[in-house]
Amino acid sequence: MRKLVDSTALVTGASSGIGRAIAIELARRGSGVVLVARRKERLETLADEVRTRFGVHAEVEVVDLSRPEAPEELVRRLEAADIQVDILVNNAGFGIHRAFLETPWERQRAMLSVNVVALTELTRLLVPPMVARGTGKVMNVASIGAYLPVPGYAVYASAKAYVRNFTEALDAELSGTGVRAIAISPGSVRTEFLEHAELELNRVGDLLTISAERCASIAVTRMLGGRRTLVPGYLNALGMWLLRFVPRRQQTFFGWLAMGATASPAPSHAESRQ
Repeated sequence: MRKLVDSTALVTGASSGIGRAIAIELARRGSGVVLVARRKERLETLADEVRTRFGVHAEVEVVDLSRPEAPEELVRRLEAADIQVDILVNNAGFGIHRAFLETPWERQRAMLSVNVVALTELTRLLVPPMVARGTGKVMNVASIGAYLPVPGYAVYASAKAYVRNFTEALDAELSGTGVRAIAISPGSVRTEFLEHAELELNRVGDLLTISAERCASIAVTRMLGGRRTLVPGYLNALGMWLLRFVPRRQQTFFGWLAMGATASPAPSHAESRQ
């Protein structure tokens, strides 16, 4: 196993799900962690766990990334505490399962603020010091929705397409700097995302689902191996590869199949976080 001793990773959305699992996986490999989310109690519990289990340093930063000023405030706190970020994991985000015209704009704007704007701004603020040092990693969490137009998740899937394309372009721009970026696009993962949306996986969804721990292990391994993009899980990866043979006009059906038909009942309005 490749060790990350003397590294520090900042993980957003670390209080549950994939973010929590990635933080634990990085700590297991020797990296210290800065845990960022809104739920202080959960973050402190996780910080105590990784300190006890892995003997790494762990810091807690309670931040609501939907606030426009939040990324700059967070970076100022890190600078004041003399914390150097070697690995940036932009995982925080949430999805709304509801028709676009039925969704209040304030919720859509908040989703874009977290899923797109905060991710981009944190990358812009924290990557230049990595380039100056000649080393660093960025992991941005997208979704299989990044590959598809998804009715019912129109804004969410489009935001994840931005994350995927932005990350791949960034990695190309960083060539030769010693800094790499990877976009991971999970399919169905057993996290609170499903619970908050009040969704229950059907047979298709259950077949395609992997655990958050497995997703995190694959993601960190591939990040350290220099991958630019990743769909965790063999069946999910195969499905996204096969999309190249599907006519564009039919891809909305496959988007619905991948993100809607895998779980039931499908509520007309549900919100879930990652």
